[in-house]
Amino acid sequence: MPDKQQASFQIAVQDDFQRVNECIHKQLHSDVVLVSKIGEYIIQSGGKRLRPLLVLLTARACGYNDHHHIPLAAIIEFLHTATLLHDDVVDESDLRRGKDTANALWGNAPSVLVGDFLYSRAFQMMVGLENFKLLHILSEATNVIAEGEVMQLINIHDADLSEEDYMEVIRCKTAMLFQASCQTAAILCKVSPELEKNMADYGNYLGIAFQLIDDLLDYTGDAEAMGKNLGDDLAEGKPTLPLIYTLKHGTPAQQTLVREAIEQGGREKIEEVIAAVQSCGALDYTAAKARDFAEKAKHCLQKLADSEFSSAMADLADFSVARSH
Repeated sequence: MPDKQQASFQIAVQDDFQRVNECIHKQLHSDVVLVSKIGEYIIQSGGKRLRPLLVLLTARACGYNDHHHIPLAAIIEFLHTATLLHDDVVDESDLRRGKDTANALWGNAPSVLVGDFLYSRAFQMMVGLENFKLLHILSEATNVIAEGEVMQLINIHDADLSEEDYMEVIRCKTAMLFQASCQTAAILCKVSPELEKNMADYGNYLGIAFQLIDDLLDYTGDAEAMGKNLGDDLAEGKPTLPLIYTLKHGTPAQQTLVREAIEQGGREKIEEVIAAVQSCGALDYTAAKARDFAEKAKHCLQKLADSEFSSAMADLADFSVARSH
């Protein structure tokens, strides 16, 4: 997807985004210098900032005119950043978005502890919003995300994971924070229960579509643009949807190849696996499934009034499945 279209949904809330960045930098301050240093590093390491963007777009699309969506967006970014710090330690990653991970630079212990700081700072800020329903949604989401990460860890090297179980993992691990971003913004706006559910569903479907394209890009993406190596998921033994589909629909030889690759991990046979997932239709299947979820997300926007913000949310759904990194 061209950067121009990506910019279209960011421009709609450009001023709000600047205020969110200011809030993030203010809340990152700590008298413990290493906390601020690592926090600033990971926050500034790039990324699309989709989750805080969803807060801003949803709030504006629902007619919000107050200021609490700014700290809410910063809270969401802190929660996401904390998961990244912890994920990189769990996955033993040394590269994210083309830059050294925090654990590669400072070690595992500081990375985990700064992740804890970001979680606790996020909850301090949640309390400051003085809205029990927001606190309930965000605490529930944080718990589900942690469960999703554990589920993914359990599933590593499991070549018998079903598609249904995998979809549940990505709903918890990835889509939940997308969902919470949109739902909490809708709650701020005091919308009807029906519209709140529509916004939550939009976030859920968008998050699933986004993760499915991430799965696909592990085999087709631009490694330099992604800032990671192709086949990283395979190297870690993660059974993602293209592999699960190949295990069910590939030839016996392809099934054996993929099963061994998942169970053993590593990149030794990455080229053969890429060829297998391409030739058996696994990548086409994954892309089609992602498009279906993106369309479901767009359908959830029908109850919103027409505005540049609701249009930007539709554009974001299109972007999620058309990107190359």
